[in-house]
Amino acid sequence: MKGIRNNSRKLLGLIVLSIFSFQFSTSWAQRIPQALEYTEIYDFLEELTTDGVIYSNSAIRPYTRDAIARMLQEAQSKDSLLNKRQKEDLQFYLQDYALELDTLPVYSSYGHRHVTQWITKVSNLSLADPSLHILTKDKIFKMRVRPILGMDINYNVQKGMITKRWYGAEIQMDIARHLSIWGSIRDNSWKGTGYLKDKYYPSNTAKMYGARLTQPGYLNNLPGVQYKEAEYGGDYSDARGGISLYMWWGSIGVQRERIQWGDAQHASNILSAHNPAVPMVTLQLTPCKWFQFDYFHAWLPSNVIDSTYYYMEREKEGEMQREYRPYNKFMAANMFTFMPVKYIQFSFGNSIVYAERNVMAQYFIPIAFFKSLDHLFTKGVNSENQNSQAFATITVRPTDHLRLYGSFFLDEFKLSRLKKSNKENNPVSYLVGFNWSGWPVRGLSLRGEFMRSYIACYTHSIRVLDYTSNSYQMGHYMGDNAQSIFVQLAYRPTRSLRLTLDFTQDTKYRAYDYVRAYIAGQRNTATPIIAQKPFSEKIWRNNVLKFSAVYEVFNNCYAHVDLSFNSAKAYAPASDRILGEDRGWNADGTSKELAGAELVNYYANKYAPVYFQGTNFIVSCGLSFGF
Repeated sequence: MKGIRNNSRKLLGLIVLSIFSFQFSTSWAQRIPQALEYTEIYDFLEELTTDGVIYSNSAIRPYTRDAIARMLQEAQSKDSLLNKRQKEDLQFYLQDYALELDTLPVYSSYGHRHVTQWITKVSNLSLADPSLHILTKDKIFKMRVRPILGMDINYNVQKGMITKRWYGAEIQMDIARHLSIWGSIRDNSWKGTGYLKDKYYPSNTAKMYGARLTQPGYLNNLPGVQYKEAEYGGDYSDARGGISLYMWWGSIGVQRERIQWGDAQHASNILSAHNPAVPMVTLQLTPCKWFQFDYFHAWLPSNVIDSTYYYMEREKEGEMQREYRPYNKFMAANMFTFMPVKYIQFSFGNSIVYAERNVMAQYFIPIAFFKSLDHLFTKGVNSENQNSQAFATITVRPTDHLRLYGSFFLDEFKLSRLKKSNKENNPVSYLVGFNWSGWPVRGLSLRGEFMRSYIACYTHSIRVLDYTSNSYQMGHYMGDNAQSIFVQLAYRPTRSLRLTLDFTQDTKYRAYDYVRAYIAGQRNTATPIIAQKPFSEKIWRNNVLKFSAVYEVFNNCYAHVDLSFNSAKAYAPASDRILGEDRGWNADGTSKELAGAELVNYYANKYAPVYFQGTNFIVSCGLSFGF
């Protein structure tokens, strides 16, 4: 018996050791997200995917750096499918992901890299571009340190100049092939004569316009930020980072990063990364090539004051002042992605935005239908539900060089509303698009995208439950009762040079607040609003024609020149106002009904900064290191 027990222990130890060895040998390094701002690598991977060279799950972004390294290696193994320019781009990007491939960047004539290397007894170091890379001899510790620096100059021929500059640094570390830690800080500042309101609009105050090129109400695709205004313009800081524990089959972590869910080239209608990044707990499972599962639980800034929650502050001697705090706001979401065959990818999931005093344990169940859990905790006391959503996205590649995709977002859905006799419309959003790339001209691609969101999509009758964070839309930046058309022609003639010509038409139709009207014998309902005809009378439209040239001098350092022409115009609807329609507000927060030129001016200022109102020709140029 003793010998049997000893042999059993040895066998068990051998099994455990074998499993650990397999785990260790198949792990990939640095489960660190690649920031969405680094558009050049994403565009290159999109080209290779559309050409049928590699596979990428374009419904979930950002990609991790190790996933990008694997895709680049896959493309390297199929270099016979690449043209000369693609091979040069591939070698160029492989250098940026050298640490993920257990090596250091080396000199490359394609990348024009100037590399200095040091070799010690325990590690190798390199200084390139001018990032510092450290790789220990046993390859169980890796680190990258990189400065961040950049400036953009925007000159509006009609309204003056605005400059943006940013600087900071980032660090990325991988420890023992199972722990990744990363962080970055960017300090951003805007200033310029283009912020002066009174120069072209005398009726406005003489105060500087500030950095409000983007704010929650504006209908543009600029990333949302939380500004600190100053006399010269405005500034903000952007601190991101996280920690991730991972195996070869998945990872769990805590991070603050911008994320995008849903296939899209211009802007997603599920999670668009339009809002500022938020802290979240994340889980990703990739047990096989044909399945991926993603989940997060996020803490969202509500920007809605809770009148029952406040601090007492010393205002002056003998007196105290109440400082009210915002409501707590949270979000949980999951996405299942399947690839049943090589050229079809299907993803679906659901989410919930909730506002309770504390986080709720049931929403930490990753694989859950959150609306059902919500009913368990709200229906029993006849209280209002939290705000739940469902969504799906599909990508089809019927042939090499062509990718078709679509996304569907359900804020609320009833089958009865599909009947012709029912005037109500489901608050949903849909997006369809295509990408034709690499044929008949290699390096040339044509992309198109069409989006529509129905009335009351993304909104809720309880303001704190809107599908927003920092008051920015988390879905498509156009919000509800809106339409967006995007067409782009792109050409990559040589290594790291991308030329694009795109046209965007954004249209906003009659605007409504999600208010409930009481109907005798029924519970409060939003019927009067969702029964309105969607896309009937436009109140704002912006047409943009833009040419861009981007050249990546070396990894993560690129210069750009943009020429854009836009025409933004507001309109006053001819129909009578209905309950809940936004046609202006009084100082005390009550609604009023503006008309004519006053209403046109109200919509113009609500949906676009002065800098983009009317007809504008803008020349932009800049240099960025570390994006």
